[in-house]
Amino acid sequence: MRPVIMPIYGTRPEAIKMAPIVKALEESELFDSTVVVTGQHREMLDQVNELFGIEPDVDLKIMRPNQSLSGIMTRTIDGLDELFKQEKPAAVIVQGDTTTSTAGAIAAFYHGIPVVHAEAGLRSFDIFSPFPEEANRKMTSQVTSLHLAPTSVSKKNLLTENIAEKDIVVTGNSVIDALLTTVEKEVPFSDPQLEELAASGRRVLLVTTHRRENQGGAMEGVGRALKRIAEAEPEMTIVLPAHKNPVVREAVLPSLEGLDNVVVTEPLAYGEFTRMLSLAHVVLTDSGGVQEEAPSLGKPVLVMRENTERPEAVSAGTVVLIGTDENRIVDEVHRLLHDEGHYSSMANAVNPYGDGRAAERTVAAIAELLGCGQRVDEFNQ
Repeated sequence: MRPVIMPIYGTRPEAIKMAPIVKALEESELFDSTVVVTGQHREMLDQVNELFGIEPDVDLKIMRPNQSLSGIMTRTIDGLDELFKQEKPAAVIVQGDTTTSTAGAIAAFYHGIPVVHAEAGLRSFDIFSPFPEEANRKMTSQVTSLHLAPTSVSKKNLLTENIAEKDIVVTGNSVIDALLTTVEKEVPFSDPQLEELAASGRRVLLVTTHRRENQGGAMEGVGRALKRIAEAEPEMTIVLPAHKNPVVREAVLPSLEGLDNVVVTEPLAYGEFTRMLSLAHVVLTDSGGVQEEAPSLGKPVLVMRENTERPEAVSAGTVVLIGTDENRIVDEVHRLLHDEGHYSSMANAVNPYGDGRAAERTVAAIAELLGCGQRVDEFNQ
């Protein structure tokens, strides 16, 4: 009987990064897998699973209206506690820094099940930024048996925290596996405005914003900055897939009403988002994952944060941290639109995050952990 590996995830970002690993486990001759989702993000989670052809074996369905972080944590641990009483997998895999991933790691640890942490070792060194992700990933590291670091920088962070080197494997980030597969599909847009925009050849500024630490006055400033950019650049179109959080919408959207060259959409399904990312001229974001994806497509990224747990692209020059100051946002976007030398220096497609083989390395590392295989060569950016 083959060992059972249990991937556990609940949000759209986790689903995207876990999908290549789930598919690699399906293809493996060494393991069986039981896929568990919590439903922390319901609709967006389901969209990603459908895109990649994944049918979860267990759905904890923890989603509640206006759910708190504490509620997500307790309902996930309770659901997994009951599941682990019924079956004990050889290992569980959790991904990244969500409340689902930390709850999954803690629940597995309590049952004596080895924890495999994908995308381990990211650190901003500020426990409140990003919140709660920095605390989540640090807690997860404490109960992890196998740390899958996406880059050598992440590995160094783990070593600094006295994680044994033998327990760390540099895999690259599986988001690159997912991205490269999905971009090839050129998924059609469900919003006709976006299909028209794609056909027009207009330059696009793609914007995403949702971070908790930016909500309030800072995010209102982002809305004002976008209004100024739209008015100053009539030949360019701003595309803003608006986060469903009403706090985000109330802060950003009022400034954008009545602007003909601003397209506000509902959150884009992952396949549609990767296509829009490939069409974008410049990306303005406070997202973590977009910082990894956009450089892989040669897109300059302006990050509306004061720090980042993903410094590799900053060092490579494809990402610039600009914070949320309204004037600086306007100035940095303007510079990329009008300074060809600056644009070219950022658009050189440097990919410090992966080569599309992270899932392969993940399965091999788990095989070594469980004594039924050997690691393959690590990612070396």
